Amino acid sequence: MQEYPVKRGFSKNLPATMVEQLMECFGIEPKNKDGHYQISYGALKILDASLGADGKSVIIRTESDLTVSDEAILDTNRRFRKYLEAVTGYTTKERAKKAKTVE
Repeated sequence: MQEYPVKRGFSKNLPATMVEQLMECFGIEPKNKDGHYQISYGALKILDASLGADGKSVIIRTESDLTVSDEAILDTNRRFRKYLEAVTGYTTKERAKKAKTVE
């Protein structure tokens, strides 16, 4: 489970954005289970997205399916990075830099 901070201005419509971007990036309608939005796609058995306690972060829990092809893994990873950038407003490089400053 990983918590990702959301850039200022992105938290305004965060609950709706989380759902919209799951549909846009993965092409799947997420299931809502008590405020947790879940999908299964490619190399992900489960991708569970929910709001952080302060409403200014996203909590992502994933379970991987290691039996899929390398192409499926690469596609899933690309879509996941695109999803995180669309929801948090931070690029992969910015998220990595923020994670290092937190530790």
